[in-house]
Amino acid sequence: MIEDYLLSLILFTPILVGLLTLLIPRERVAAIRWFAFLGSLIPLALSIYMWLAYDPGQPGFQFQVQRDWYPAIGASYRLGVDGISVVLVLLATLLTPISILISWNIKDRVRTYMALFLLLETGMLGVFLTLDLVLFFLFWEIGLVPMYFLINQWGSEKGTREVGGREIPARNYASLKFLILTMAGSLGLLLAISLIGVVAGTFDIVEITRIWSALDQPLALLGVPIGVPIEVVKAVAFWAFVIAFAVKVPIWPFHTWLPDAHTEAPTAGSMILAGVLLKLGAYGFLRLVLPLYPAEARDFAWVLALLATISIVMGAFAAWGQQDFKRLVAYSSVNHMGFVVLGIAAAFFAAGTLSADDAVFAVNGAVLQMFNHGLSAAGMFLLVGVIYDRTHTRDLAAYGGLFSLAPIFGGILIFTSMASLGLPGLNGFVSEFLVVRGAWPIYTFYTVLSMLGLLVTGIYVLKGIRGTLHGPLNEKYADTPIEINRREIIAIAPLMVLMLSIGVWPSWIVKVFNETVMRLVGA
Repeated sequence: MIEDYLLSLILFTPILVGLLTLLIPRERVAAIRWFAFLGSLIPLALSIYMWLAYDPGQPGFQFQVQRDWYPAIGASYRLGVDGISVVLVLLATLLTPISILISWNIKDRVRTYMALFLLLETGMLGVFLTLDLVLFFLFWEIGLVPMYFLINQWGSEKGTREVGGREIPARNYASLKFLILTMAGSLGLLLAISLIGVVAGTFDIVEITRIWSALDQPLALLGVPIGVPIEVVKAVAFWAFVIAFAVKVPIWPFHTWLPDAHTEAPTAGSMILAGVLLKLGAYGFLRLVLPLYPAEARDFAWVLALLATISIVMGAFAAWGQQDFKRLVAYSSVNHMGFVVLGIAAAFFAAGTLSADDAVFAVNGAVLQMFNHGLSAAGMFLLVGVIYDRTHTRDLAAYGGLFSLAPIFGGILIFTSMASLGLPGLNGFVSEFLVVRGAWPIYTFYTVLSMLGLLVTGIYVLKGIRGTLHGPLNEKYADTPIEINRREIIAIAPLMVLMLSIGVWPSWIVKVFNETVMRLVGA
């Protein structure tokens, strides 16, 4: 049956399509584009089939596959999905073909570009699908390499940064900063995974989750006790996981790589970076930190809640202060992902307690916010790319009055901006409301402070709309074709449909992961 191979097909089809893309002669650019795009639709179709076949009421992971891979160290090839990963797999497989469709303006080394993009998709999907810590780490790292090259080779050609007394292209600086900071976080993750494997004797996430809390023996290496209490082992592994995932989200103060990476990345790279890659860290908190370290999570949940609140507020103020439209949208991701982390922090504190029902609201909001932010952020970066292609600038002061030249673009920009803002009736409102509803009884003070971020969100969103669409027309663009084209409308249309459908009728998606969330937080 197809269910026996479904997850493997979803996982490895992108990299297979990417390899086949490399066999097409480089001068046949149109064929390369269409082959990569149509090939990327295969994982999307399989993900939709998985979505329809998934049973939310069935406990545990579904569509599992398990094979011996490296038994000498206790690692296996094990895949499976629950309600949370089903949603994120669908998001990744949806945004990849949309991003490839937007990449039609890439004219240099198109074949390599498409192959790297498809390799990136496999890396992202691997994190969401694997149930083995070794494979989890491998796919976690695989995603770094193609994104580094996408920024470094196809990023913005404008701008320089001074490093070590000499000027280097800004895209080289941004790509290197992205790689170094995310890899620095990953080093702790690798050490923690190795430590867990030594203590538990396996890297199977399901098995580790079952036995980890019951382990009470001091750490032994090669069978020789070394007297390290298991509580110390768990504390070290906990903080290694938290820092690695915090860098990836990213939350303040680990966010500094994000604005540079977004600003210099090609449009499609920014779309997939904001839409999916930022979700890997939040997913790690829910998949690994909460189940494995409930005691440590509860003790230090306030730290995560504090950092989430700072991210919400400071991310909003930072976005407000930007004149570069793309950088404004980049800082908005820090703001919006702060709500995800606030919901997760509430679950850290309340899981398994009398407040677990509130934690269900918070985590449901966090998971939905991951999906919603993927839609709205990808849409916003798409639209910034559209206006940049026409005007060759991202300076809000250089636009002005473009609504009269591009009414369709203007309408889509307002719609997408309102979804990002959290206007009732659109998707952003539902997820942020759930987070606030769940976090309010648990972290009232932090939730109140985060409302300041919501207020400033409205200010920076309106700043972007006003600077782009309203005011006197910049006569420089009077004869410039600004309007969004058919291909770009086709790319953003599915995102708009989902933004509206979730805003009007959110239960169709929430019911997929609600049961998983209830089991996760012990409600």
